Amino acid sequence: MTEEQTLHEIFYCSVLAQDLPAHAVGAIVGQARARNAERNITGLLVFDGLRFCQHLEGPRDAVEALMRRIAQDPRHTDVRVVHEGPLETRRYSGFGMGLAESEGPDLMAGVHALEGEAALKHFLALRSSFDISG
Repeated sequence: MTEEQTLHEIFYCSVLAQDLPAHAVGAIVGQARARNAERNITGLLVFDGLRFCQHLEGPRDAVEALMRRIAQDPRHTDVRVVHEGPLETRRYSGFGMGLAESEGPDLMAGVHALEGEAALKHFLALRSSFDISG
């Protein structure tokens, strides 16, 4: 079985812990990029100053293990897996782990309000509006 046949995706939303400054997010992503590359995980994290939305993709075991660590991470609160399932092909093959800052809270609030496939589709539709640093 090839890697492309075993790809898995998780899309989650969370809120930045109150005692953590927003500028700490860049450092967190910098550390995560190296670990995720080792595990063949790619994706996109969007942060609006308060809320996170992250779409992860890669081998199922690696993505699920990462999600368990994120759920336990005290830098996040209200962690909610919105969509999870098998994936045919990567959406983020051009970079490892992209980081984008959303302009204003409205875009991520709209994603946070949705569930399941609808939330993921809304997030994916917004990708072209994000200034992504990979």
